[in-house]
Amino acid sequence: MPRRRKPPRAGAIAELPPLRLLSQIVAIQGIFYATALILFLFTGLVAGTGFHLDLVFGWASLRGDTTQGFVYAFVWLCCAAVVAVALVAVVSRSKLVPDFAVTLHFIHLCVVTLFTGFLPRNMMWWATMLCSTAAVTVMGVWGCQWRELRPMYNFGGNGGRGTGGGGTTTENGHTGGDPDGGGMGDEEMGFSRGRGRGRGRDGLGEYELESIREHEGN
Repeated sequence: MPRRRKPPRAGAIAELPPLRLLSQIVAIQGIFYATALILFLFTGLVAGTGFHLDLVFGWASLRGDTTQGFVYAFVWLCCAAVVAVALVAVVSRSKLVPDFAVTLHFIHLCVVTLFTGFLPRNMMWWATMLCSTAAVTVMGVWGCQWRELRPMYNFGGNGGRGTGGGGTTTENGHTGGDPDGGGMGDEEMGFSRGRGRGRGRDGLGEYELESIREHEGN
């Protein structure tokens, strides 16, 4: 008898459509370059060094033997922080953040290589991109996890205020054991909490099994 295949989980096919992934990658890459262009333009105007596309799409400016090289490395790390926020807003899934971070910087490596015609040769450039990848991954995962767990925190807070120890408070300040009338139900069943075991509802006092047997024997 052939084994029956397990049906696919609901929404598994439509969970990660290729077009949606492609659009998210393009959006993140665009935010990455837009942020870099703005920050490098601002840095060039403030420092008086001017702006050129080699600052964004090149690798020669990222050098470890000059002060400007460290400033440009700091600018790239600022871009990483903005990209991490964008990942939380666009992707919103912590398990996909590392893939997006690696893909982002791999595409940037390809763009830089095509723009300059050479692979980056400065170790400062590689170190900066590695730090940027790590920063995007750590901050993006933390932000997505915080966003994913926030509804659970809100639910727990409302539940704690709503149940308040499992009872209700009367006007005299006493707390009932069951807000749905559980104590009254106990009295109807023939016993009540806190009044003594086996006390009848009619108030005739306690009764024991031995007394019932003696009555039956007589």
